[in-house]
Parts: sequence; C-alpha cells; structure tokens
Amino acid sequence: MRGFTVTNVKERPKEARKTIRVVLAEDQTMVLGALAALLEIEGDISVVAQARNGNEALEAVLANLPDVFITDIEMPNMSGLDVAAELKRRRTGTRVIIVTTFARTGYLRRALEAGASGYLLKDMRAEELADSVRRVHQGLRVIHPELATEAWGEMDPLTDRERQVLRLAGEGMASGDIASELGLSDGTVRNYLSEAISKLGASNRVEAARIARTKGWL
Repeated sequence: MRGFTVTNVKERPKEARKTIRVVLAEDQTMVLGALAALLEIEGDISVVAQARNGNEALEAVLANLPDVFITDIEMPNMSGLDVAAELKRRRTGTRVIIVTTFARTGYLRRALEAGASGYLLKDMRAEELADSVRRVHQGLRVIHPELATEAWGEMDPLTDRERQVLRLAGEGMASGDIASELGLSDGTVRNYLSEAISKLGASNRVEAARIARTKGWL
C-alpha cells in the first residue's frame, strides 16, 4: 500500500542524524539567550539546559549528562573552570568548551588542566561556535588561534589554595573573613597571602591580585 514502509525490503532505512546535546552556562542573560538561539538554529545541536551560575551549571550537567558543556569563566558560586575541574574529577564524559572574553594564556592553561576541550573567544562568528561544538564532540580540541601558540608560555606560580585566598583578598575580604570562609586559621591565610605576594613580586595583596588577574591566574 502506498505511503507505508514495507519491513521486508532489502534497502536499509536512512539513519537518523545524531543530535549533539548541549548545556549552556553564562551569567549574563542576554548572552545566554543569544548563544542558545544560535545553536538551536543548527539541525544537529540541541540545547537541553541553561544555567546562570556555577552551581546551576554543575547540577544541569549532572542531571542531563550532555555531550558538550559550554561555559563562561567568571560566574557566581563556581567559576566555569571550577565546574570543568569537578566534571573531570567525576569522569562524566561530558566535553567542555570555555567561551569567554578573556584572551589570557593563564586562563587557557588552567582550562586545559581542568580538562576543557575547547577555549574560544566571544567575538567569534556563530558558525565557528557550531563547528567547534561538532569538532569537540568528535574528540578534537579547539583553541582560539590567537592563544594556541602562547598556551604554554609563562608558568602560573600559584598553588590552588594561594589562588583561592588571593581571589578573596582581591575582592576586599580581610584575612579573618577569608579564614572563616575557607575554614582556615588567620595565620594560615596570612602565610598563603605572603607566599602569593612574594611569588608575584608584588608589594601587597591588592597588587598581587591585580597581577594574577591580569595574567589569567585567578
């Protein structure tokens, strides 16, 4: 009968095109919406969840287990790099793309160490983002060309704890408040700050935080 598929024919049916499932994280609502709209235009990419801070992003990825997670770096609660590192620790299998305004090799280095497969700048064309999602989904690595050759230049001298303490100090928190926030003693916090200031050749914690942020180490 016309219009119906006969099951005993030798010809194999065409395989349905695989959809790449994506979770997006961005704290600026307009940018988040724009990224989602650009990706949804593509026939083989589906945005299954959107998040506006690090905690939401981690929950969304763990709940949906997408193929690709696209995230900004600086977000409330957890940074995109923190989320990427946690996904790597949990071995979720989700591939991570960092999309940011920060063209800094320090951030790129930390992104790669956290397991990210892509590091892109927000000034790219829409088709470049979609193509990068496909390439990362295939197991390839995609890095913005301006940064690729400089990725392993100047080494980040800070330890994770020094970076954490210096970030809070750079936000204006006093040593006692940092100690309470991180569950450390006041003296331990001062020691971490002293080490960070010395490593960066700074005269105080404010200058140290500025230097580290400029280089992408915070």
